[in-house]
Amino acid sequence: MGKKVLKWIGIVLGGLVGLAVLAFGILFIRGNSQANKHYNNIPAEAVTIPIDASASQYGAHLATILICTRCHGQDLAGQVEYAIPGLLTIPTPNLTAGNGGVGSFYTDEDWVRAIRHGVGHDNRPLFIMPSQAFYHLSNEDLGALIAYLKSVPAVDNELPPREIALAGKLMMGAGMFPDYAVDLINHDGPRPTVPPASVTAAYGQYLAHTCTECHGADLNGMPFGPPGKEVPSPNLTPAGPLASWTVDDFFTTIRTGTAPDGRHLSEDMPWPYFSQMTDDELTAVWLYLQSLPPLPQGG
Repeated sequence: MGKKVLKWIGIVLGGLVGLAVLAFGILFIRGNSQANKHYNNIPAEAVTIPIDASASQYGAHLATILICTRCHGQDLAGQVEYAIPGLLTIPTPNLTAGNGGVGSFYTDEDWVRAIRHGVGHDNRPLFIMPSQAFYHLSNEDLGALIAYLKSVPAVDNELPPREIALAGKLMMGAGMFPDYAVDLINHDGPRPTVPPASVTAAYGQYLAHTCTECHGADLNGMPFGPPGKEVPSPNLTPAGPLASWTVDDFFTTIRTGTAPDGRHLSEDMPWPYFSQMTDDELTAVWLYLQSLPPLPQGG
């Protein structure tokens, strides 16, 4: 009797080990495939890149309020911001023409595909690059931004290659990584309508696309933070904390990082970059936020 029990225990344990090995193999194959995806058929529209200084200056303004400098550094020379030993190393690329920089070989088409479509010159998806928020940029704004990127001083900064370790690939296979931006964009769809630059709610919506990355598509908040430690981001609709704010409160908060109740904004909130918006731009964003339907807290 004892031998039969031990035999069955051995069979069960062997089956469990086999299932574990099978699951490991499936997750690895799936994660490895995801980590090495290529997108060979993403179109790149013809975008005129202006050469006048004023366009480049406006592009520099866009690079600030779109938070490009937060990830790529003030000199746009890139940095290793996302690195977890044994899991992954994801550098944000050097965008200049210096050693190690993509600016030395990127064509205008490469810039368009990277910013608007989330695909690098080698057809690999750009990891962490929020192209889904930049896809809406008008051709004029995108052209000005690229004109600026092509004009920045060259900085030598060789960065390590992107690497997804075994554990990272297993997590990727289990769906624990965010989707690539390239998979969130309708590349064949019509270009989004772009309102004229003016102090209107419509233009404020155009400027506030970046906000949806943290506050959700409806701007009423969403789970934000590392897996397992997410917290709801604030509700920006009139049903949230902004319900009692005035436009002056909004300006002061974005310009200083301190809310009307004396609370300092989270370090995750890139207010130092948004604070560089012009008065007209901030007013347009405020008008847009006030025009939203009041929604319950998301996340």
